Amino acid sequence: MKTFLPVSALLTVVWAVAPAAFADPLTLPKTDVQASSESDLSASGYQQPLDSTTTRLGLTPKETPQGVTSLSREQLNDFNLNSVKDALRSAPSVTVEQYETDRTNFTSRGFDINNFEYDGIGAPFSAGLLSGDLDMAEYQQVDILHGANGLMSGTGNPSATVNFIRKRPTYTPQAQVKVSAGSWDTRRIDLDVSGPLTDSGNVRGRFIYANETGNSYLDRYSREKNVLSGMLAFDLSDADTLTVGLSDSKSNSNGSSWGGLPLTDYQGNLIHYSRRGSNVGQNWSYWDVHTLRAFAELTHDFGNGWKSKLNVTAVDQRQSANMYYLMANDERQPWLADPSHTNADEKQLLGEAQLSGPFSLGGREHELTLGVDYGRSRHKERGYYNSVDEFMPADLGQTLGGNVPKPDLSYTDDDTKMANFTDRQKSVYAGARFNLTDKLHWIAGARMLSVDSDGTDYGPPRDVRIHGKVTPYTGLVYDLNDQYSVYASYTKIFNPQYVIDAQSKVLAPLEGKSYEVGVKGSLLDEQLDVSAAVFKTDQRNVAEATGEMIGTQSVYQSENFKSRGIELEASGQLAPGLQVQGGYSYVHIEDPDGEKARQYVPTHTVRTSLTYQLPDMPKAKIGTRVAWQSAIQVDSDSRIRQNAYALVDVMASYDIDSHWSTALNLNNVSNRKYLMSLYSGGSGFYGPSRNVTASLSYNF
Repeated sequence: MKTFLPVSALLTVVWAVAPAAFADPLTLPKTDVQASSESDLSASGYQQPLDSTTTRLGLTPKETPQGVTSLSREQLNDFNLNSVKDALRSAPSVTVEQYETDRTNFTSRGFDINNFEYDGIGAPFSAGLLSGDLDMAEYQQVDILHGANGLMSGTGNPSATVNFIRKRPTYTPQAQVKVSAGSWDTRRIDLDVSGPLTDSGNVRGRFIYANETGNSYLDRYSREKNVLSGMLAFDLSDADTLTVGLSDSKSNSNGSSWGGLPLTDYQGNLIHYSRRGSNVGQNWSYWDVHTLRAFAELTHDFGNGWKSKLNVTAVDQRQSANMYYLMANDERQPWLADPSHTNADEKQLLGEAQLSGPFSLGGREHELTLGVDYGRSRHKERGYYNSVDEFMPADLGQTLGGNVPKPDLSYTDDDTKMANFTDRQKSVYAGARFNLTDKLHWIAGARMLSVDSDGTDYGPPRDVRIHGKVTPYTGLVYDLNDQYSVYASYTKIFNPQYVIDAQSKVLAPLEGKSYEVGVKGSLLDEQLDVSAAVFKTDQRNVAEATGEMIGTQSVYQSENFKSRGIELEASGQLAPGLQVQGGYSYVHIEDPDGEKARQYVPTHTVRTSLTYQLPDMPKAKIGTRVAWQSAIQVDSDSRIRQNAYALVDVMASYDIDSHWSTALNLNNVSNRKYLMSLYSGGSGFYGPSRNVTASLSYNF
């Protein structure tokens, strides 16, 4: 009780002074919750239970007929992974395609990840890409469900589903303050306070604050992030719990680039940049992203294993940016620039109701999940340009020197320089886990989806009408023994698309089939989880950029692809004090002619995080994180390539006493120079040089 009163008082104070307009989307914990809703500040190892919301069916990793990855809070803390980009770089099956300073795509199994969820509720990044940054201060772990997931996430995207699991209010009081400083004048402070607000603990709260400021290895680029998050949980009765949350997240950048460094000139000659800090961003360019999230969640326990959840989430994201894009042109005018100013506002409203529980059939007990969800997204955006045709003469040297004067960005029109559209999705789904025998389990279900869109997107109409599309899912899991199981799964792929073709028509939905077989096991007295999977995916109507433009809209064409691959993964404790999380992935993508395609995706990747609690110094921990990938290149020009490379990070931490601890992180130890991505074709920029961060934390 010595710490209860101070922590409770601190939580009460910060809650009282916190702004009333936070936002943070949350979702419902699900049947058979494997991950505790009480996320504490203590270490829990790299072997994380899969959160029940990740599969919608409340399955454990062993029960799930797909590959899964969980990034634990301990792993995030050990390697100082405060950004979603840094966190997902640790996932063996994910490639972070950071081709600009402030926009990032994510791929898995060779294709874009579009399914992003918060506690199981889909609130995807706008247009499928991350603008600005998503800070990890609010999240306890990150779950990645590999492959197509039409039953569990609304659309059958063939890549992966990423589920961010939020920190929840705890029944026991706890608080932590952490400060850190590092290279390029980076400074950060984190505050996390949680605990009961009443003597009985029937009302609990959590307050999270984070601020990070700093410059960069990139010329003229700097950034500030702010996160405020508040959450309250009310036990209305023994069977009912209401949780509400608000969060306010800001990402403000200066010297931002739109597109990366051009890698060839107008003649197609390769350009070598001697400095990895080269940047096309100017002193007047910036990118500000402000995201408000709010949620309310009600859970009810009917008894006998039956539970229901109701969640309503609202998201309001506003962006403002001055952008500067440089491109090679022709002999008369070697370089052209496309400067612009953009204001964008996107509002999302999401709702889901779910009922789940056991039932008896054929003398055996099975599990059933039923649900309905609704999503609406309203997007408004207006661009302001230098002129009607947008482009102006430019010079490479002047651009790299940051000496381009700010042009008059005042031209706009209502036809081709703005977007105003609304997307709606409605679906019902049902899934069941049938225990056919003591060892054989069948997971089956389907989702019926309806999609409606209306409005315009920088000229072309955004007109999509899809009703009653059914996406089936099925999988078998066979328990070989207490340690190992084998599985097989099949799902259809269906994903609405909103980009246009050369006739200004929206592309037909992406469709296909995905197959996966694998084995999962637990070793070393269930301290280490291991898995191996083989997958095959056939897709039609995959959107591929042509490089052409209609007004300000990129033109796409439909392509058919086949992808094949292997994934190996391990997580947990190899020996006392020795934690590991990592794996290997192989993916091969072919076009209809049998030629290798999407070569900007590495064929081979290895991601491994390893830490060791020193036996002679139990308060000390050392570790390393290794990321290796094979060579990548642009499909249309094999000369534009990045050779295979490895990045090595190291860490060390020491618990001074029961309250104080300190840590040191050194990233890119070998100071490797590398292009971060070739996702956008003929442009990109280099990754950060060697850098260091020191931190000090105090646990109340």
